[in-house]
Amino acid sequence: MIELTEDNLQQYVSDNQKVVVQFGASWCGACKVMKPQVKKLAAANEDVVFIYADAEKHVESRSITPIQNLPTFLGFVNGELVSKTTGSKMETLNNLIGEVKNS
Repeated sequence: MIELTEDNLQQYVSDNQKVVVQFGASWCGACKVMKPQVKKLAAANEDVVFIYADAEKHVESRSITPIQNLPTFLGFVNGELVSKTTGSKMETLNNLIGEVKNS
């Protein structure tokens, strides 16, 4: 899983065919719980690029789509947003990953 160190999410989305992004924050308990789970999913799904973006630090990256709750997960295929979900339910995250992989 790639952790953004600068506000360049759009570049990753443009450069990779299949991308899943987790928006989180250091104060978000559910984000902290989900982050290691997402790292495991990234290791198991090598055909998808997984990215973690701190919603407070990377304001420009948040402009891709409105982020109202954390964690928020976005799925992109060929630069286009194909799926979005919020919360810490693994089932919904797995569904999002499935949509990305099967698109």
